[in-house]
Amino acid sequence: MLKAVIIDGSAVARGLLNTVLTDGGYDVVGQAHTCAAGSALLIKFNPQIICIARDQVEQDIPGMTAMRKQWPKALIFMMSSEFDANTIQTAHAMGINGFIVKPFNADTVLKTIRNTVITMVKRQQKAQAAQNGDEAPPAEPGEG
Repeated sequence: MLKAVIIDGSAVARGLLNTVLTDGGYDVVGQAHTCAAGSALLIKFNPQIICIARDQVEQDIPGMTAMRKQWPKALIFMMSSEFDANTIQTAHAMGINGFIVKPFNADTVLKTIRNTVITMVKRQQKAQAAQNGDEAPPAEPGEG
């Protein structure tokens, strides 16, 4: 079960996302209202998933940068009610892996996380194969 930490200034948003993630099979190991408090949870639990509100990222860009550096394998999702192209581009440059739209739609949140996890696993497998010099196995006759 993947561990998750939620960082959002809104207790209501944290509670709602906690329910969505828990019902979706994730282990929410901690919730925080600031990046600083969230960092303590990250140190304690070493989660694979970090969900952080856009305003928290924007209020503590150095904290977000440090978070990405200290937990390079964690998937970080930015949560917000609105995303524009500039915000998305800036977030990707900071190492944000995905975006969760508020208000939360349980199915959409879980699909977003699942698809991001699958994409990252495939990327890692491809990188590992390239590093090992592996190539895809030849197709069986009649395939393709």
